[in-house]
Amino acid sequence: MTIKKYIRRDTYLEKLILRRDNGEIKIVTGPRRCGKSWLLSHIFRDYLLGAGVSPENIITVDFDKDDDIYDFDVLDHKAVKEYIYSQIRSDTEKYYVFLDEIQELENFERLVNGLNGHDNVDVYVTGSNSRFLSKDIRTIFRGRGDEIRVFPLSFREFCLHYSDSVRDAWKLYYTFGGMPRLLHYTNNEQRISYLQNLWNKTYLDDVVERNNIKNGLAMSRLATSLCSSIGSLTNPSRIANTLETVQRMKIDSKTVASYIECLENAFLFESAERYDVKGKRYYESTKKYYCIDIGLRNARLNFRQQEPTHIMENVLYNHLRVMGFLVDVGIVESREMKEGKQKFIQREIDFVVNKGDKKYYIQSAYSIPTEEKREQELASLLKISDSFKKIVVLGEDIMPYTDENGIYFTGLFDFLLKDDWL
Repeated sequence: MTIKKYIRRDTYLEKLILRRDNGEIKIVTGPRRCGKSWLLSHIFRDYLLGAGVSPENIITVDFDKDDDIYDFDVLDHKAVKEYIYSQIRSDTEKYYVFLDEIQELENFERLVNGLNGHDNVDVYVTGSNSRFLSKDIRTIFRGRGDEIRVFPLSFREFCLHYSDSVRDAWKLYYTFGGMPRLLHYTNNEQRISYLQNLWNKTYLDDVVERNNIKNGLAMSRLATSLCSSIGSLTNPSRIANTLETVQRMKIDSKTVASYIECLENAFLFESAERYDVKGKRYYESTKKYYCIDIGLRNARLNFRQQEPTHIMENVLYNHLRVMGFLVDVGIVESREMKEGKQKFIQREIDFVVNKGDKKYYIQSAYSIPTEEKREQELASLLKISDSFKKIVVLGEDIMPYTDENGIYFTGLFDFLLKDDWL
């Protein structure tokens, strides 16, 4: 495949432009190697230069690089502070400070909050762990933090960097995912090696070290278990039982829950809660988990479990999150006659998505080969009486249409590459 050189992330660039000079600390979060550094140091920097900002007024410190890049210790709080302030040579000119992977610096909060206190300094930081979760931002940055969540390349972004067919791009994407570095590799052996090294040398080692986890093997097997069960309802007790039964590993549900939290805090997985559409309440017992990147998921499983239904569902989930939607698993409850008796029935909607006043019900259906399968896929949607749009995404390439029940059908590529369904 032919690769275009410049990896643009226009969705995130627009968010940075909107937040420029707003008096708040811009906090760019996401998993390691997803493109956060590139976003600031290349894409946004080029924008600022094009807008007339002098190169000398853009100050960058990368805390994830080797020490020999700088003539000071990047992990020494005092040395970093002295360097940054030495570069701010005017009280009237505007300066832009980029602090990359700042969680590596002890007591970074004092430095960042101090810089943000200057009217002529606009501060941007990136982070890859739980210190940067939304629930902590108000505390860490005194209520002046504005989070921008970055994901690996979406399929839409992925396709922008290839000149070949969408179907060929999809074959690569559903296998190897959207970690930006993959665009530079030309064969599958390189791609596989890169993704597996990310898991073993970057992600898991980092999670174990930062959380002082004693049982690294259990954490590793838990990550594998979550990858294996994407899109399936589960909970810590069920996972603990699976690890004990299949892996012969004794671990309690409380430990599993804490390990899952560590993996979520590292932005490697996200959970979708079950939401009762009619009762308007959440179930706390079980959730669905999705890997932040389908290629990482496949690599963790040594590319053995290539189920198109689960892969498609995970890709759809990630796409919706990139678009800024909050995503839940919908449950529709009703009493129906079955075998001559009134029975309590629960039906599932793959995604209930919300953003502001927008709300959609979405079913992921890789294929609907029979009328019986069609009835199963539509049953939950037909039980909803409100007026929000109901959508079925099919794995096949079809012309979008709306059926007699007002349900919108669209193909996977149209859903991922266009916004007609909105």
